[in-house]
Amino acid sequence: MLFIFSVILLLGVAWYFFPAEGLAIGNHTVRFASYAEDMTPVKEEVNVDAVIDNVTKSFEMSVSDNLLDSMRFFRSYLKENPNRIYLPHDDYTFFDKLFGQLEHAEDEGKTYRVMYYGDSQIEMDRISSVLRQKLQELFGGSGPNMIPAVQPVPTISVSQHSSGLSRYAVYGDASNHRASHNRYGVMAQYSQVVGGGTITFVQTSHSQAFQNAKEFSTVSMLLGRNSDGFSATLKCDNNAPESKVLAASDSVSLVTWILPNDIKRGTINLKGNAEIYGVLLDGEAGVAVDNVALRGCSGTIFTRMNESVARQAFKLLDTRLIILQFGGNRMPGISSAKNITPYMAELEKQINYMKRVAPKATLLFIGPADMGKSYGGKMGTWHGLPELNDSLRAMALRNNVAYWDMFHVMGGEGSMAQWVRHNPPLAGPDYIHFTFRGAQEIGNSLAKSFTTYYDFYKLRQHVPSQKVIEFINLDQREDSIRTSGRIKMPFYKPKYATKK
Repeated sequence: MLFIFSVILLLGVAWYFFPAEGLAIGNHTVRFASYAEDMTPVKEEVNVDAVIDNVTKSFEMSVSDNLLDSMRFFRSYLKENPNRIYLPHDDYTFFDKLFGQLEHAEDEGKTYRVMYYGDSQIEMDRISSVLRQKLQELFGGSGPNMIPAVQPVPTISVSQHSSGLSRYAVYGDASNHRASHNRYGVMAQYSQVVGGGTITFVQTSHSQAFQNAKEFSTVSMLLGRNSDGFSATLKCDNNAPESKVLAASDSVSLVTWILPNDIKRGTINLKGNAEIYGVLLDGEAGVAVDNVALRGCSGTIFTRMNESVARQAFKLLDTRLIILQFGGNRMPGISSAKNITPYMAELEKQINYMKRVAPKATLLFIGPADMGKSYGGKMGTWHGLPELNDSLRAMALRNNVAYWDMFHVMGGEGSMAQWVRHNPPLAGPDYIHFTFRGAQEIGNSLAKSFTTYYDFYKLRQHVPSQKVIEFINLDQREDSIRTSGRIKMPFYKPKYATKK
């Protein structure tokens, strides 16, 4: 009995005094059930279904025939909805110019492009394909849009292969060959053709692909530094081959084939020398969303790319929105808050670069998802990730860039573990990447957040701007007192608002 009680006493003392983080002994860490850890209140686990349901409901507006009710919804959305896109200076007109261009694209016969840059979270056209489908349903357009000539990672939206081309990329590890120059093009890579080569693309049969991605009737190729007499011949389906022959040029060029109908398969035969920056597979006029997945990238590589090439390309492409989704790949290098500051400085340089090369484009930054890591045998959020997310939002807004907080949209701290454990799983066993189903949830939330601002833009066309300003600046109490007076709103049934 004495021995047993002595052991219990010793264990109790160790339990009380042993640090929760363990003791480092050489290259190992010794852990023991600690008093501090046991006394820490257990955090309530994130209910993923409730989170997704709440996010969905936060974008819904009850059916109303009264403009006043609609205005109240949007005021609440702008000021209080944690799932909204945060706007610089809370300027609800931030996207107005962009919306005006997108809604007139079809009538003007133009295709305005959204360049969606991101890390491996958007590989295979995940998330971006959902946004593309939603925007094309709203503003017109179709097709998988811009793809690289050589695709290292297959996507769900198009099948492709090539021959005779050498690929160079400014991002990634040693498996990605670097060029002897910095003319990488707007996809952060390019493919060199010397003498000849082929690029073949086929309509996708992937089960996760959207219908719009399967419909394209306009093929274009973005290239530069081509030799004299360089030719590109497109042969697709039953259409006769059509060749484009170019004079020697050091500039960026865009050659386009407009076909009489949608095609399922095409091959571009190249003869001569050139740098191929991308192939565009588009449909009718409208909007295009170009997926640029940069595996392993933390978003700091753009300033290594030739500004003149990027500026020419963005102008030719009519790019009007640039999305930057980064942050997760920097987490392993952030051991304390002091590591965040230099990263913010690096990102500010990238943002300024984008403003120089694409002056007509609006910028939107998307922060990282939650990331799971085991601490003492328990899965939790990477230490420092919440602070990084807050710093990213402050940095973006300070630089006149909108910000979407994906970390909190999915539930905040501890949410990734629950997304992995969800049935069916919404994230993979690495506790970092979404599954296709999870990516679709994120894509839907992003699209709804963005299009809610469009709903508000459309509604404001029916209300004098001064009255909108006055109403948005009211708090709820003032609203109840004053709406019977001079800011009373007329009856109006919104046509664009999302309804339950």
